[in-house]
Amino acid sequence: MTRKTTSLLAAAAVAVSGTAMADNTTDAAQKAHMTYLAAINSNDTARLLDAVTDDIVLIAPNAPPLVGKDAVAPWVAGYFDAVETTWKKQTLEFVVGDGWAFERYSYSVVDRPRDGAPASTDTGNGINIYRLDPDGVWRVARDAWATDRPMPLTYEGMGPF
Repeated sequence: MTRKTTSLLAAAAVAVSGTAMADNTTDAAQKAHMTYLAAINSNDTARLLDAVTDDIVLIAPNAPPLVGKDAVAPWVAGYFDAVETTWKKQTLEFVVGDGWAFERYSYSVVDRPRDGAPASTDTGNGINIYRLDPDGVWRVARDAWATDRPMPLTYEGMGPF
C-alpha cells in the first residue's frame, strides 16, 4: 500500500469516526427530547425536574418567565396537581452542536382537571434548548411555547394578540 493510499484511508477512517460521533451526540440529544416528554406525561414533578438544568428558563404563554428549578418546581407541581396532562410533540427541526441543541416543535396537549371538570385541549409550537450537563446528560435548559389560541387582549384599533 502506498503512503498516499494509507493517508487517504486514515483520513476516511477519521471522517467516518467523526460522523459516528456526531450521530451518537445527536442521538443522545434527541433522546433527551423523549426523556423530557416522558417526564411531562408522567405528571411527576421530581421526574420533570431531573430532565431540566438547574438554570432552566420556562416561558409559558401569557406568563412571566420562570428562571431556575426553585421557580419552576412550584409552577410544575401546581400544574400537575390541577390536571393530568398528556402532551404530544412533533419535532420540526433538531440541531446539535458544541454541547447545545435546539428543537423546534409543534404540540397538542390534553389537560384533564383532577376535579372532574371537562378536559381542555390546546395546540401550538415551541422551542426547547438542550445543554449537555457536566455529568454527561443532555437536559432541557430552555423551554418556550406559544399556544395557537388567540390572546383575549385587544387594543384600540387592533385585533387580538
